Amino acid sequence: MNKKRSSFSGKLGFVLAAAGSAVGLGNIWRFPYLAAKYGGGTFLLIYLILAVTFGFSLMTAEIALGRKTGLSAIGAFTTLDKRFKFLGIIASAVPIIIFPYYSVIGGWVIKYFFVFITGAGQASSGDTYFTDFIGGTYEPLGWFFLFIAFTSIVVVCGVEKGIEKVSKFMMPILVVLTLFVSIYGLTIDGAMEGLSYYLKPHMADVSAKTILAAMGQLFYSMSLAMGIMITYGSYMKKDNHLESSVRQIEIFDTGVAFLAGLMIIPAVFAFSGGDRSALSAGPGLMFITLPKVFDSMKFSGIVGTVFFLLVFFAALTSAISLMETIVSILRDKLGWTRKGTCIFVTVLALIMGVPSSLGFGPLSFISWMGMSVLDIMDFVSNSILMPIVAFFTCIFIGFVIKPSSIAEEVKVTDGTFKGEKLFTIMIKWIAPIFLVLILGSSIANALGFIRL
Repeated sequence: MNKKRSSFSGKLGFVLAAAGSAVGLGNIWRFPYLAAKYGGGTFLLIYLILAVTFGFSLMTAEIALGRKTGLSAIGAFTTLDKRFKFLGIIASAVPIIIFPYYSVIGGWVIKYFFVFITGAGQASSGDTYFTDFIGGTYEPLGWFFLFIAFTSIVVVCGVEKGIEKVSKFMMPILVVLTLFVSIYGLTIDGAMEGLSYYLKPHMADVSAKTILAAMGQLFYSMSLAMGIMITYGSYMKKDNHLESSVRQIEIFDTGVAFLAGLMIIPAVFAFSGGDRSALSAGPGLMFITLPKVFDSMKFSGIVGTVFFLLVFFAALTSAISLMETIVSILRDKLGWTRKGTCIFVTVLALIMGVPSSLGFGPLSFISWMGMSVLDIMDFVSNSILMPIVAFFTCIFIGFVIKPSSIAEEVKVTDGTFKGEKLFTIMIKWIAPIFLVLILGSSIANALGFIRL
């Protein structure tokens, strides 16, 4: 165990940093899209139920593994059982794949923030503005490099002086900005119809696809199965109550996802006259539809600027956690200094991210099953590797080291673990079944056998 390991100063720093990791682009554009597609209030209700059961169990497991061993993913699994070193390696591969292409998208966010803050927001509502931008060469690369630079500066400053300090500053502002845009969006004529759809459950919309979509989003949103929560857990002090920290992270993450839906769905409903297809998946919603929505509002420049500022905060806090996880893994394994490791990871991410940045322009000829380079990286990491990591983590805890070993770590602070029975049932039986279904449906969807 690394006796000189960094740590968060206290529970608040840990919760805000972990919540910052969980709150990212998945909350801001993916959650509203899925909520609109799968019945609004129905999807929201199912997601909340899964968050307090499935999400709680997996997040508790990962944070406890990190705090118990004081190590990042590879070290944590290897220390507890050498046979599961492979699991730590796969988990470590996930952020290494995600961080570069995620930073490409982060660069797009900075570009749009710059466009709106300089008063050129109306131009961004043009039909071909976004595709022309990402189809270029030097400009997308420039914004990508800038986003990587922001992330690297924070991570090189360390856990307490960098990650914790930035999270304590950014996360409260993110919530305030999200509330501002949400409330303003509800004042638009026709927004109430979208609000009703978003909040009112309809049992007729409940289906296996809805449940799997909610489960996949939860998995994607809460930074699970990518080594992040294990790494952050390794920085958590023993006197911080683990169970209540997990609950607070869940509340923060789910609350921001809920507000993102409140911010986007009613406004897009009003703009499109109730056409749910306007809430398209992925970049189309964020960079094509929403600039058109903002352009139709009063004070469009201010609203657009505030929106892309909060999206930048969300993207940056998640990118920081991805980079910190990679840095932690390399430092645990190789014993390098933080500064040297950060430089290495920055250069590696820049090299790996270039194909994703150019995949819509000069490298657009590279594709697989109709997916661009960026989409391929996203599919491999999120739809294949993450469910595999989560499944084997459940098997590892449920049947190798046993749920009681995690419960013991949770009880270190005050001897209590209120959700222990739920945790044990979820980890041993329910979560593995769902994870197999998620993996199977993701592959079938990609191959065109089903459509989620």
